[in-house]
Amino acid sequence: MSGTNQRIDGKRLWDSLMAMAEIGATPKGGVKRLTLSDVDRQGRDRFKGWCEALGLTVRVDAIGNMFARREGRDPKRLPVLMGSHLDSQPTGGKFDGALGVIAGLEVMRTLHDLNITTEAPIELVNWTDEEGSRFGHSLMGSGTWAGIYPLEKAYGLRDVDGVSVSEALDTIGYKGAHAAKPFPADAYFELHIEQGPILEREEKRIGVVTGAQAQVWYDAVIVGQDSHAGTTPPSARKDALVAAARVVTLVDQLMRARGEDGRGTVGFLQIASPSRNVVPGEVRFSVEFRHPSDEQILGLAASFPEQAARLVAETGCRLELTELFRIPAQPFDPSCVDLVRQAARRLNLPAREIISGAGHDAVYVARSIPTAMIFTPCKDGLSHNEAESILPEEAADGCQVLFEAVVARANRAI
Repeated sequence: MSGTNQRIDGKRLWDSLMAMAEIGATPKGGVKRLTLSDVDRQGRDRFKGWCEALGLTVRVDAIGNMFARREGRDPKRLPVLMGSHLDSQPTGGKFDGALGVIAGLEVMRTLHDLNITTEAPIELVNWTDEEGSRFGHSLMGSGTWAGIYPLEKAYGLRDVDGVSVSEALDTIGYKGAHAAKPFPADAYFELHIEQGPILEREEKRIGVVTGAQAQVWYDAVIVGQDSHAGTTPPSARKDALVAAARVVTLVDQLMRARGEDGRGTVGFLQIASPSRNVVPGEVRFSVEFRHPSDEQILGLAASFPEQAARLVAETGCRLELTELFRIPAQPFDPSCVDLVRQAARRLNLPAREIISGAGHDAVYVARSIPTAMIFTPCKDGLSHNEAESILPEEAADGCQVLFEAVVARANRAI
């Protein structure tokens, strides 16, 4: 890297990433920090302690989003936000989400070390439940903050053990007093691993993210009839799992029909009362589609429910399909994106423009605040996996770009 004398501390960044990874560490080298669990509380507490050690003011809103503020020279200026999330998948990696939060912390530490006061305040955010793996709604914290999910609806969501979001927030002590709603801010920047193979394949160090693709998510329940596996002939079977398998195949076919831009996934499937000698009578599963084109997602949302219902009916079962949410393709703010582009160029880091294939908190934040994202490569494009891996220098490069973009925005002439 070159082009600046104001350097983040790459070793400190990496050490802090590894320290956070100790919380919820798994035997295979990943992390399990399910949102609003006691392990999540431990991660939040450590993050809060680090922020307060820098003199940052930490506040928590009603859905548990954490905001750590560093004052600027001009109290009239709106804050520049940066951040990501600390919660993980059940078998998650060390860097998904955590990189953006800990890199934001390193930006704050560097400003502190160099005694730099920016014109505008800067706030570092840890968004609640980005992953959606415990309560079934990804982007819950940013979505509630952005007004996508009513707070009471979010509070009422329950995990598989029947614990509600409201109860979980109370249990870990992170149901904050501040309203979970947008407040005036100048911009938002989010650093994240790509979670795909493009940057690594093309030997690019920085992804200049211009937007995120459209998505539609469903909950599906197929109701058939429990019956004895040994005495129920084919003509009398109403096998919910067989019906589900046909829908899973349909999802895969619809994805592949859209080429390399298509995405279709069933990531959760559960037999209601599993037994090896019982024909399954009820199966619950998730379905999601993603594509850069709003038109393609609208077409899938119009055709998939009917096609799936027809396949299920042919097995004698019944499909109950609930659309959870539909996210349009979200372009990011051109001026913020350009600050990322300029930073990568100034630092002589090979970069390319890229569309995010994953949903991120930035997608919902962008509805209220000018937003941009920065991607770093990850090994083999692997994420949502304990083997998820990046290099220390890749983390440092992404953090330096974040530093450059955030500081430039916070010091811009207005």
